[in-house]
Amino acid sequence: QVQLVESGGGLVQPGGSLRLSCAASGSIFSIVAMGWYRQAPGKQRELVAVISSGGSTNYADSAKDRFTISRDNARTTVLLQMNSLKPEDSDVYYCKMKIRRRGWMTVDDYWGQGTQVTVSS
Repeated sequence: QVQLVESGGGLVQPGGSLRLSCAASGSIFSIVAMGWYRQAPGKQRELVAVISSGGSTNYADSAKDRFTISRDNARTTVLLQMNSLKPEDSDVYYCKMKIRRRGWMTVDDYWGQGTQVTVSS
């Protein structure tokens, strides 16, 4: 099986920083892409940032110039560095990875459990 475990959320004051982490484990052959999404109650889940296996990145307009997505050296963990945080950044953040499992030809989506980010004074 494949499991994604998130950490790093919490309460921070406006202008502060957080670093979210998502670690993958299990029978992994390769990870095609990694990303971070956010979801508010009653709303659709929306993209924050993605990084491909080649290292190319894309960001939502609200995240550009403030957030940075990256991978660890083993390329099994995705990070989201969040700087200059605003109250409107508050949400539950989920990581997603497109993973090919060992012994399988298909690529499937896997999600983390979600971590709460709250920006408030």
